[in-house]
Amino acid sequence: MTSNDLASLVRNIPDFPQPGIQFKDITTLIGNGPAFNQVISTMVERYRNAGIEAVAGVESRGFIFSAPIALQLGVGLVPVRKPGKLPADTYQIEYELEYGSNKLEIHRDALTPGARVLLVDDLLATGGTILAASQLIERAGGSVAELAFVIELTFLGGREKLAGYPVFSVIQY
Repeated sequence: MTSNDLASLVRNIPDFPQPGIQFKDITTLIGNGPAFNQVISTMVERYRNAGIEAVAGVESRGFIFSAPIALQLGVGLVPVRKPGKLPADTYQIEYELEYGSNKLEIHRDALTPGARVLLVDDLLATGGTILAASQLIERAGGSVAELAFVIELTFLGGREKLAGYPVFSVIQY
């Protein structure tokens, strides 16, 4: 399956969650077993020999992809979550979204010092969420090996905001 084939399985939802936003709905992609497998396999093959020591996933759709990637790479999964969802001591960061602001947290003891971390999310838009998650990984002692996305909205310029971090995406719009 090519990235164009995969892209054709992503549904566009206009005006969600707010007017003017064109939401890329991945449920139609992950609902297709061969397509979901292709996305995971593409990422696993890219990182199989990259010395990844942990995979971090951003709440909540990032969990869908980060968990099977971590499992297949044989490394642990680090959840990056919204406030109040993690039970132990956390680091927290506030960041801006294209339609508001939000906060993320990571456990203070989630990573060993210097651990090479693959940070996974479903979508790269303006880059605010993943930049905040990257800063949390670093605050927790990790080193971001790469930022991996299923979808990248290239016209929003998120990659430019992430200068200094390697970025990979399976599907680009």
